[in-house]
Order: sequence, then structure tokens, then C-alpha cells
Amino acid sequence: MKKAVFIPYNQALKERVIDILDRMSVRGFTMWNEVQGRGSIKGEPHYGDHAWPSLNSAIIAIVPETKVDELLRKLNDLDKEREHLGLHAFVWSIEKEV
Repeated sequence: MKKAVFIPYNQALKERVIDILDRMSVRGFTMWNEVQGRGSIKGEPHYGDHAWPSLNSAIIAIVPETKVDELLRKLNDLDKEREHLGLHAFVWSIEKEV
């Protein structure tokens, strides 16, 4: 079974996030380069405007269920390493696929 892993992250982490996916042989993903938002607990807004100039990016990756826990662990390690930048990951099941 496959899972969708949605990964919103600060743009500064782009190469590191893609490197994690590459090292885990997660090939299928879609990326949005400029997304706006703010963290739900203590994250600063990322609006791309004069007051809050930074932006986020986001990836949705389709991952075999057997790789999800390791992927989340690696993303969590990266987030802890660069906590001030912000990175999250959310997982849900893929019910059907074409």
C-alpha cells in the first residue's frame, strides 16, 4: 500500500529535503516552490511580502508504506537540526491510483 506524505518546509531546506527523498529512492513527488502559510504553534508567517518576506515550499510524495517511518524520522532529524526554519510532514493513505 502507498501513502501520500505532504511536506511543507522553509525554502532554505529544499535541497536537503530532495536529498532525503533521493537517498531513500522516493521518485514520485510533486513540488510547489512558493507557498504561503504559518506554523500552527510558534512558526512565523511566510507570506512573501514586505512584513514577512520568507516563503515556504511544499512536496507531496507518494511513498510505499514500508518507507514512511524512516522518511518521517529523517525529516524530523532535519527539522530538529534547523528548527528555526520549519518543516512538517503529514501522512495519509492513497485509496486509488491511475
